[in-house]
Amino acid sequence: MNWIGYRVVFRLRSPLHIGWRKVGNVQVTRPYLTGRSFWGALTERLVRDRAATATQMATDSNGYQEVGKQVNEMLAFTYFYPALQSDNDYQVVWPWDDERTFRRRFLSSYQSTALVYPAHSAAEGSLHEVEFLSPHTLDTADPVYLVGYVFAHKDMQWCNALTRLQFGGERGYGWGKTELVRLEKANNDVFGYAVDCSGCRPVITVPKGERLLAHTKPDQAMIAGEVEPLVGREWHTNNGAGQSLSFTGIMYVPGSRVLSEKQRFTMGNFGIWKVHTKSSCRAGFPTRP
Repeated sequence: MNWIGYRVVFRLRSPLHIGWRKVGNVQVTRPYLTGRSFWGALTERLVRDRAATATQMATDSNGYQEVGKQVNEMLAFTYFYPALQSDNDYQVVWPWDDERTFRRRFLSSYQSTALVYPAHSAAEGSLHEVEFLSPHTLDTADPVYLVGYVFAHKDMQWCNALTRLQFGGERGYGWGKTELVRLEKANNDVFGYAVDCSGCRPVITVPKGERLLAHTKPDQAMIAGEVEPLVGREWHTNNGAGQSLSFTGIMYVPGSRVLSEKQRFTMGNFGIWKVHTKSSCRAGFPTRP
C-alpha cells in the first residue's frame, strides 16, 4: 500500500483556540493544531458536503462516526504548526525553541463576562479569558500560517474540503477560520524527517536528539520530555454533544526529544505516533480514542 504525501499550508484568518487546559479563569490554547482537531474539522466538512447532495441529515451522529472512521483509514496526517512566510516558502516557528518569544509574538487572549442588566454589573463567576493563536504576529503584524502534511492512499474528495475548514473552539464567534494557500506533493519528508510511504501506515524516522512532532505513545523508545493524559470529548446521539469523554492514553507531548541513535514512528489515527513495529498496523492503534 503506497501513500502519497502532500504538504498543506493554511493561512489563519481569525483567532485559533485549540483547547488544552484551564488555569484559573483562563482557557489556555495549544500553540499548534492537533491531528484530532484536523480530523474533526475535515470529518465535519465531508459529512456536511455529503448531506448537501443526499438525504442524510448532517445532525445524525452516525454519519460523523462513519466518515470519521474512513478519514482515519484512508488518510494519515501530522499536526500543523505556526509558520511565517519566507521568500516564496513558509518557515515553521517551533513553540519550544524560544517559548517566551513565541508567546509574545503569537499568543494573545480575549476576556468576556456575562452581565446582569438590572444590577448593571457582571454576573458572579462568569468572567473568563480565552487564549488564542493570533492570525497576525503581535509585533510585526505578519500573517500567520499553519503547515502540516497529509498522506492519502484513497480518494475521499478531501482536497476540495480543505478550502472550507474551521478549526478549534469558539467557532460560533468566527474563530478558527482558515484559507488554503498551498497544496503540493511532499518529497518523502515530514518537516525535514524522512518518511517511508510504502507500508500500511507512513513511518517517520527521527534522528537522535531531534524533536517529536506529535503526541507519542510511551512505548520502549528512549525519549526525554513531558507526558500528559490525552483526553477529549465526543458527540453521540444517545447522550448529546460533548457528553462522552475519550481517553487516548498517557502521551509524550510534541517537542520531546529522541535519545536513541534514531527511532522510527508509525503515524496512527488522529496523527498520534507510536514506535514502529511489525504489528503497528495490525494493532490498529488507536481503534478509537
